[in-house]
Amino acid sequence: MIRIQQVKLELNHTKEDMFKVIEKTLRVSSHEIIAVEIVKKSIDARKKSEIKYVYTIDVEVKEPSEIIKRTKNKHVSIAKKDFYQFPDPGINQMKSRPVIVGSGPAGLFCGLMLAKAGYAPILIERGESVEKRKITVDNFWDGESLNSESNVQFGEGGAGTFSDGKLNTLVKDPTGRNRKVLEIFVKAGAPEEILYINKPHIGTDILVDVVKNIRNKILEYGGDIYFDTCMKDLLIKDGKVSGVELKNHERILTDLVILAIGHSARDTFQMLSQKPLIEMTSKAFAIGVRIEHPQSLINNSQYGVKFHEILPNASYKLATTLENKRGVYSFCMCPGGYVVNASSEPKRLAVNGMSYHSRNSQNANSAIIVTVTPEDFEYQGPLAGMEYQQRLEEAAYLAGEGRIPIQLFGDFCNNKSSTTFGDFDTCIKGNWKFSDLNQIIPKTVADSLKMGIMQFEHNIKGFSKEDAILSGVESRTSSPVRIPRDTFFESKVKGLYPCGEGAGYAGGIMSAAMDGLKVAEAIAKKYKKYYNS
Repeated sequence: MIRIQQVKLELNHTKEDMFKVIEKTLRVSSHEIIAVEIVKKSIDARKKSEIKYVYTIDVEVKEPSEIIKRTKNKHVSIAKKDFYQFPDPGINQMKSRPVIVGSGPAGLFCGLMLAKAGYAPILIERGESVEKRKITVDNFWDGESLNSESNVQFGEGGAGTFSDGKLNTLVKDPTGRNRKVLEIFVKAGAPEEILYINKPHIGTDILVDVVKNIRNKILEYGGDIYFDTCMKDLLIKDGKVSGVELKNHERILTDLVILAIGHSARDTFQMLSQKPLIEMTSKAFAIGVRIEHPQSLINNSQYGVKFHEILPNASYKLATTLENKRGVYSFCMCPGGYVVNASSEPKRLAVNGMSYHSRNSQNANSAIIVTVTPEDFEYQGPLAGMEYQQRLEEAAYLAGEGRIPIQLFGDFCNNKSSTTFGDFDTCIKGNWKFSDLNQIIPKTVADSLKMGIMQFEHNIKGFSKEDAILSGVESRTSSPVRIPRDTFFESKVKGLYPCGEGAGYAGGIMSAAMDGLKVAEAIAKKYKKYYNS
């Protein structure tokens, strides 16, 4: 298989155009080409007058080495692929079925791999199945009361289900886990293009069905999933896991527990912190606001006027370090998206960004956030960051009187509450209220946000426009704690496997799913398959 990089084609190119370039580059005729696979597709918009699609393409031909010698092209080489291989079973006897706590990306993918390999996992999820959860979340956004057990944060699919469904990751992975996760998503109903586009995403509307299809595969392979089932206690005996106790005092006895609880399971963090044998540490994360602009402004900046109508809605990624040494950056950018009420606790309010697959709302939104460290928290301790988040969310709830507090950027800079919109309206899921975000966010962070947004004007003209819409508080960017684990993925409590974003080992759908695979691999390497006699 030959790999061709830097294949540039016009935006309106055809399949025939692509084959002509392949034939010319490799100096072969069409009948010599056996198969073609797109490996990567991106947009080169560096020259606004000459925007093109850029491809990496694998081509199957006879005698590839001879063709490479003949072409003498630095962009042509033998294709190297990373193939994922799940490990063979270990030698230790598994005495009981493993229990996975949480069915976000980490829990679902860990459960899928273990079930497929014959380990019959039991997944317990405090929230509802994804179909019921979607109805509950939509009703909340329409004004019904918050369900603190099933919401944007809790329920099958995890917090990522009600986000943009972005699948990009900065994790370098020669093991093929990244590709494996994408392939599983495609088999479960995600668009095939996520296998090769530069910034893949699925969208909330499609993710609901994808998550349900992954669940059905887990059940088909011999796993079980229990919804509306919250772990209230982790049972430990002689330094080892012995089971979990549920909210109805029922117990599931097991010597293997995978903690895939997500970054918002604060009651679970509280319970775990009271276990002397479980180590927990406070960690840095980031807080800030959502910022909305007209999507047309972002498109024109990224693409120029000539091409913006025939390209997908544009995204951006921004970062700067200020003179005060604070880093300010964009996070979870949602082209054509919505700001959503992402609360999970009574009288506390948090926001997030979400898009559907089409990304066709009028606004672009992104978190603009500032890193905070344990030195910023009021006191030290494993839950200091969590309580810092809670105080911010309580302030946001009060400022908005239970609704999402929003403010125009110009008013934010002038420390006054907004009273009306400027040239465009907000795209929000949930009730909102004009407020003053300076009353919510610590002054050092607020000042950093103001300076950072002003600096981003150099990257995107109009970014710091006075009527850009801010909403707060963006506080759930990542877990505020880490639960240490060894090289075999176990904590100091034997049989306890901290996993995914909640344990501090991931930062999004892809990295969480890949961590779920890692933990499943570690268990498989150690234990024989489980057979229920």
